[in-house]
Amino acid sequence: MKRAELLSPAGNFEKLKIALAYGADAVYGGVSHFSLRIRSGKEFTYDSFEEAVKYTHGLGKKIYVTINGFPFNSQIELLKKHINKMAKMKPDAFIVASVGVIKLAKEIAPEIPLHLSTQANVMNYLDAEVFYEMGIKRVVAAREISLNDLKEIKKHLPKLELEVFVHGSMCFAYSGRCLISSLQSGRVSNRGSCANDCRFPYTLYAHNEENGTLFKVEEDECGTHIMNAKDLNLVSHLNEILSSGVVDALKIEGRTKSPYYVGITAKTYREAIDDFYSGKFVPKRYEQELDTTKSRGFSDGYLISRPYQKNDTINLAQSISEGTHQVFAEVQDDGFSFLAKDRVDPNVEYELVLPDTFGVEEVENNLGIIREENGRFFIMFKELVSIKGNKVYSSIHSGNLNAIKLPVHLPPYTFFRRKVEG
Repeated sequence: MKRAELLSPAGNFEKLKIALAYGADAVYGGVSHFSLRIRSGKEFTYDSFEEAVKYTHGLGKKIYVTINGFPFNSQIELLKKHINKMAKMKPDAFIVASVGVIKLAKEIAPEIPLHLSTQANVMNYLDAEVFYEMGIKRVVAAREISLNDLKEIKKHLPKLELEVFVHGSMCFAYSGRCLISSLQSGRVSNRGSCANDCRFPYTLYAHNEENGTLFKVEEDECGTHIMNAKDLNLVSHLNEILSSGVVDALKIEGRTKSPYYVGITAKTYREAIDDFYSGKFVPKRYEQELDTTKSRGFSDGYLISRPYQKNDTINLAQSISEGTHQVFAEVQDDGFSFLAKDRVDPNVEYELVLPDTFGVEEVENNLGIIREENGRFFIMFKELVSIKGNKVYSSIHSGNLNAIKLPVHLPPYTFFRRKVEG
């Protein structure tokens, strides 16, 4: 059986490195407003993205460029230059959504494979066939599609690669086809600047047209998050998805999410995929790990269950909730120092989240202790010393850019975390 590819978000160069270090086979990201995540697109320049392509290929992995916005007429000449610049970097594919952009990309860079964005809303083999005939190599299916429909597409188009989202934010509309942000904020979701208005709390009113009575409908004093879709989490269903044999790539959403989110999702889905192929799939373990991240609550979406069968896909209470664990620090590129994300204290033990445990050993010296317990590693500092050699007597806080020495070298992008009490 061909192994499915694990595809992770690369909102910036650091997150790209984290995704690859934690087990992703491929990453996706973009430059400028032609990507559907303008905020993350601004994190990359053309020069840094070219460096990111070389870095990714140096690891023997793949990188896909997001050009999945829907351009205005005034942007087309700029888009042509953009496609040409990105093609020279030799990425492994362009992710596109507009049929016009497909045509343009084939004219300017016929050597770059094309993947069809979920924004194109492919739900059946007829649409898939049209895009396949236009030269699309892979379709990122609509989030609303079912596994049975994917099987039908693969049956009719066996050479067409199919990619599905398995984790991350869900859109209130059909795969981003939403006008709420445009109407309320003037920010166009299908051009990458969605303001996430669906995440806001709203106050509902009932109006009687006959007598003019208007009264407020309250769920609580804060209103209701009536359009706030829960996050997608299909890790427990990977056995069903992969057993089908029709899914070529599993995609994680989240180019604007935190580095910790990128690392944990890549690490957990990597483990789940590998466990499936080795015949030791354990869903509960993966669920517990993903619960350590911030989310809007989880739903298994529509791939396994039809929409009309679901009544738990909206989080009415809040737009975001804390995970079971708090992140306190991240090990830097050099592997010998860390930067605080939250308060770090001496004589307090933190769990280490490692991209790779190879070469990590128990140690005790004047700086601190690293110990292992049931396959997990923990760190406790005896004292905090900056890389400049200065002792730090008070706690280190997020925002402090003074890197602190580690007792021993650790893999870059290792995280410190603790379980949240209560």
